[in-house]
Amino acid sequence: MRVNRISRARRRGAVGLAVAALAAGATAGAGPAVAQPKAAPSAAAPGCSAAYTIEQKLSTGTTWRMCWHYEREAGLVLENISYQPPGEAAPIKVLADAKLAQIHVPYDDGKNEYSDLTQYGFGTGLMNMAPGECPGGTIKTVKVPDAIDPAHPNVKGLCTTTRSRGHAFRMQGDSANKVFQTQGKDFLVYTVNQVGWYEYITEWRFQDDGTINMNVGATGSLSPYDYDAGDGRGWPLGKGATAYATSHQHDVFWKLDFALDGSSKGRVEQYDSAVTTHGANTPTNKTTLTKVTKELAGDAKNMRWWRIVSATGKNKDNHARSYEIVPGPTTKYPGRSFTQHDVYFTQYNKCEQFASDNLPNCGAGHPKQVDKWVNGQTLTQPVVWVNVGFHHIARDEDQQPMPVHWQGFSIAPRDVTAMNPLTPPALANQNGNVNGGS
Repeated sequence: MRVNRISRARRRGAVGLAVAALAAGATAGAGPAVAQPKAAPSAAAPGCSAAYTIEQKLSTGTTWRMCWHYEREAGLVLENISYQPPGEAAPIKVLADAKLAQIHVPYDDGKNEYSDLTQYGFGTGLMNMAPGECPGGTIKTVKVPDAIDPAHPNVKGLCTTTRSRGHAFRMQGDSANKVFQTQGKDFLVYTVNQVGWYEYITEWRFQDDGTINMNVGATGSLSPYDYDAGDGRGWPLGKGATAYATSHQHDVFWKLDFALDGSSKGRVEQYDSAVTTHGANTPTNKTTLTKVTKELAGDAKNMRWWRIVSATGKNKDNHARSYEIVPGPTTKYPGRSFTQHDVYFTQYNKCEQFASDNLPNCGAGHPKQVDKWVNGQTLTQPVVWVNVGFHHIARDEDQQPMPVHWQGFSIAPRDVTAMNPLTPPALANQNGNVNGGS
């Protein structure tokens, strides 16, 4: 750990506030929230004990199942994630493993740079949640490894709940006699972890249509030790223009190990579309497929996307199942080589766990960051690393407390089911060319 004034202050703030929160949570966060969501039967648990099984059937008929455990650095880890929409006789496995892989926080003045997962106790700073923070849900108790407060390692810090999403679809068709519409439902799993003055909400949102959203929301407080940006690298907060909060970056990395249909041997495909002006009446658009057979450091651009394709499974239309990576808004940080790309596809290596400052000893000379792992290996068991950045130039509204600013991305099902998984029975025969009867 670096020893300087700000890092010491950051660590003291984390310990002091976390202990106070743990003590308060012993009463405020005790017990599950009221009005628990209706859970699916536990008999179909995905290969873990009941205490570490998460299973939820949504009111629209979709069931999500997964295992969980908790790590000192990464915090919450979800495993064996499966999706079973209405009409599917068995769960469809999606992910073998999903977790945060780093939160990198460099300050604009060049004086401080933090790796919140691997250097600043992200996992140990799990916060107790009161029932009001998990509306309509259940708060699970987590035994935190090397907890900040050793006397209170058991933290009521894992919320599972459901929320309405708004319209899942709406279709009136050719007449006004019938409107088909469904209000979508989401299943949420989240924790709150404190690092210094910041509190991170790590949210996994599982939609009833098979989409998974990964989000991190930063809230809490601006560091009181970082109001010295009089060199133009900050923003004046408070009365007049005397206290300048130092601007900084949040680079959040996720690590996803896919296991579509139970196989880790999926393939990666990249699609790029280009518009020309050579059409007879309108511009034409051509989409090109590139098979990603070797490790890749990828950059998002207009009309580009990637998907992970199942090696074994097909839907009822005989199309290979896949999941598409859907990037969220991002500000890419050019200051470090590992933050200069939006997505990395690497060959599976059990030792490679964190996108930077990788802690496990992978052998002499093995690089410590994800960009260095892209070295030409053939992709037979691809691991996906997603980087989403946010450049935080503080504003008056950021105190006190600081509103949540979110960053994240999604993976969306592409041909996982033969039709919209929420299709009403009256439309179940309208698959393919409706006029042609296919």
